[in-house]
Amino acid sequence: MIRILKLQKAVIASILGVLALVAYIIMVKRNDESANYVLSAAGIFFILGALLFLYPILFAKKDKEGQVELDPEKQDEV
Repeated sequence: MIRILKLQKAVIASILGVLALVAYIIMVKRNDESANYVLSAAGIFFILGALLFLYPILFAKKDKEGQVELDPEKQDEV
């Protein structure tokens, strides 16, 4: 379903956000000065991932009857 709805980039952005957050926690424990930059990068990755998760909803195509179909199993049959 992730491939059909084209959510690979959103999942990758979310994973990078989690990794950056873990790096921030490690850097804070070591009293590193640049930990705030890593936290900012984590926030940017989370926002980007959230926006990319909304992509299929915002740009969904309507069929002839005006209905929007996001179910990937029904798309495979057509």
